Amino acid sequence: MKGIILAAGKGTRLYPMTKPVCKPLLPIYDKPMIFYPLSVLQQAGISEVLIITPPGETEPFERLFGDGSRLGMSICYREQPVQRGIADAFIIGADFIGADRVCLVLGDNVFYGDGLEEKLAKAAANEDGATIFGYWVEDPRAFGVVEFDAEGRAVSIEEKPERPRSNYIVPGLYFYTPDVVAIARGLEPSARGELEITGVNNVYLAQGRLGVVTLGSEFTWLDAGTEDSLLDSARTVAELEKKTGRCVACIEEQSFRNGWIDAEKLRALGTELEKTKYGKYILSLLD
Repeated sequence: MKGIILAAGKGTRLYPMTKPVCKPLLPIYDKPMIFYPLSVLQQAGISEVLIITPPGETEPFERLFGDGSRLGMSICYREQPVQRGIADAFIIGADFIGADRVCLVLGDNVFYGDGLEEKLAKAAANEDGATIFGYWVEDPRAFGVVEFDAEGRAVSIEEKPERPRSNYIVPGLYFYTPDVVAIARGLEPSARGELEITGVNNVYLAQGRLGVVTLGSEFTWLDAGTEDSLLDSARTVAELEKKTGRCVACIEEQSFRNGWIDAEKLRALGTELEKTKYGKYILSLLD
């Protein structure tokens, strides 16, 4: 399975912060925002990743990750010339996806919780269709909303409904079969001129090939798309790290735990950052 991070949003809601820097490179507490979705792909066991960036803004991501080899991964880059919606990621990444299944995660989403790897494994186990996640929120009107029947099966998905049929929203993490490329290519743009991810999900739903994994209250999901949610995300991550003593979204740690890098490499990566709290945490993993 391969992974795609859609990090191509201009972040206009965060101006002037995002005028000089792409939104996924802004910090959430002690690390760049994009570390969080990358760590989710790592937890799903995905080492081949495509990062989709805005036009002319690939170079800072390359400085951050290179080709991914320092993490025991393979990371490549594509630009989204015009913002055409989330589903456009599959068209841009068609050659990258090839005949493989793919996991797409949005570049401004944070997922955290004990048991997340098990939830990701359950989603990845669906080899014949798509799997999305359902997360309960108090006011779901700003999101895609999934409705369930009495047996817990998805029966509808609506994008930003005025009258939501449930409180379960679809966060920015999706697993698909390789035919998602053809499905995306067959979509008509929505009223706002975008290829909607809800359109993709509804095709799988109509085919009886859509699974939903729910995330309970023990999981943290954050969408760092506004100044308030960015601040809330930083506070939440800080509180989690102080409470658990663990670093949220430490990509070096996850590569080490996955067996993609050895202790010597982990030590070298930690030593590069040894003057920082983040670097000290990496080195502490070797004790």
